[in-house]
Amino acid sequence: MSEVAVGTAGAPASAGPGRDLAQLGVCAFLAVLGVIMLVDAATLGDNTTGTDPLGPRAVPIFLGSALIVLAICLTVAVLRGSRPELEAGEDVDLDQRVDVKTVLMLVGVFVANIVLIDVLGWVISGSILFYGSALALGSRHYVRALVIAIALSLITFYGFAIGLGVGLPAGILQGIL
Repeated sequence: MSEVAVGTAGAPASAGPGRDLAQLGVCAFLAVLGVIMLVDAATLGDNTTGTDPLGPRAVPIFLGSALIVLAICLTVAVLRGSRPELEAGEDVDLDQRVDVKTVLMLVGVFVANIVLIDVLGWVISGSILFYGSALALGSRHYVRALVIAIALSLITFYGFAIGLGVGLPAGILQGIL
């Protein structure tokens, strides 16, 4: 019988001693993203004004360059054998199965919100969304959850309208809100 080298996470060890070559994919992604940002910044016009002497190209050029430098540094570190620290994990029981009922209930209230928002308006559909989510996640305080759901939907409705100037659909409550 032959033995297979096993890494600290229980997976087979990488090709070289102490090298995690899968990290090179992250390096390539960062480099490509940096090049895309630089190319896109080059297409922007040189639109400088008295209030903005740098123009719109300064930030994308800086970020694109920083991404390329980061990709190069990470590539050098990976090729030298640097490995990320293994995650200590969360307080999650990995042997427990997914609670499909809860996930389906959450999907249901999100779909109901999507379907009802134009007809009923944000306040009512948002209340249904918040209330249904609270119940799906295990709340047994039915009246308190309903009051909080209505308050949250009203706060977000007026927060968007007054604070951001974005009107959410009022639906059947048009003229009342």
